[in-house]
Amino acid sequence: MLKAFDANMAAHALRLARDTLQNEAEAIAALNARLDADDSVVQAIELLLNCKGRVVVSGIGKSGHIGRKIAATLASTGTPALFVHPAEAAHGDLGMVTADDAFIAISYSGESAELMTILPVVKRMGSKVIAMTGKPGSSLADIADVHLNVAVAKEACPMNLAPTTSTTVTLALGDAIAVALLDLRGFKEEDFARSHPGGALGRRLLTHVRDVMRSGDAVPKVTADVKLTDALLEITQKGMGMTAVVDADNKPIGVFTDGDLRRMIEKVQDFTKVVIRDVMHANPRSISPEKLAVDAVAVMEQFRINQMLVTDADGKLVGALHIHDLTRAKVI
Repeated sequence: MLKAFDANMAAHALRLARDTLQNEAEAIAALNARLDADDSVVQAIELLLNCKGRVVVSGIGKSGHIGRKIAATLASTGTPALFVHPAEAAHGDLGMVTADDAFIAISYSGESAELMTILPVVKRMGSKVIAMTGKPGSSLADIADVHLNVAVAKEACPMNLAPTTSTTVTLALGDAIAVALLDLRGFKEEDFARSHPGGALGRRLLTHVRDVMRSGDAVPKVTADVKLTDALLEITQKGMGMTAVVDADNKPIGVFTDGDLRRMIEKVQDFTKVVIRDVMHANPRSISPEKLAVDAVAVMEQFRINQMLVTDADGKLVGALHIHDLTRAKVI
């Protein structure tokens, strides 16, 4: 039978939630204060920075989940890394590890049987071992080349049993190390985008104008001597809400948009007599196909335009962009 969630229960739940956050915040602050007590974190960062191979992270249970996240963060920020399950490593996956790799072993107790089974082999291979434990005198701490102390005063769990605060602290230290390595490696936004091509940042930093522009027969264009009616037909057929006006060398000399047409309706009674050169906007804005698509977005937003021409190094028309093209490509 479900309990009625009354005001007293809500207040109690909120108090427990706040206590948990406070407990974990205090534990991270305590870890931060401990960093000056020894140079183990600096040693770990130096070891990982100079690693010629990959960083192999391992742990079991909740430590394993945290290890997967640390490995993923390292890999996405410029430090090649992977996670290996210690039990699977004991049955063949240890073949993934080489002498050039650095091995991060995570176990709060420092006595994980699965890790202690494989670590002597890892050491014999020549790999350097970094241990993350809450017990400086543990077996894992003793065998490691560098020991990172992630001890906490108590878990957030009311019974002080479920790994909560200790896993938070371990993850936070993993993030701290990853960020330090990121900066030391000179990792930039472009590097991050290359490892996240499917994400929003990847699309913004890896998508060029040439990737999303319309080209060939899809680009609306007319010469300067055509009648406005012919230009309107080109606008309608190409569906971009505008047409470029080009010279004999296919270089844009103007542009005419459907907005220009709406503004003309009250002033012009016979469109058949109007020549496009007399109503076009001269010197239209354009962009190179080699530019990033986000640069095109910036220009469009700055000048409040929905379309832009794309020209090559010789100034010739090679494409056209509509704001909808950039939206479909998820650049904006």
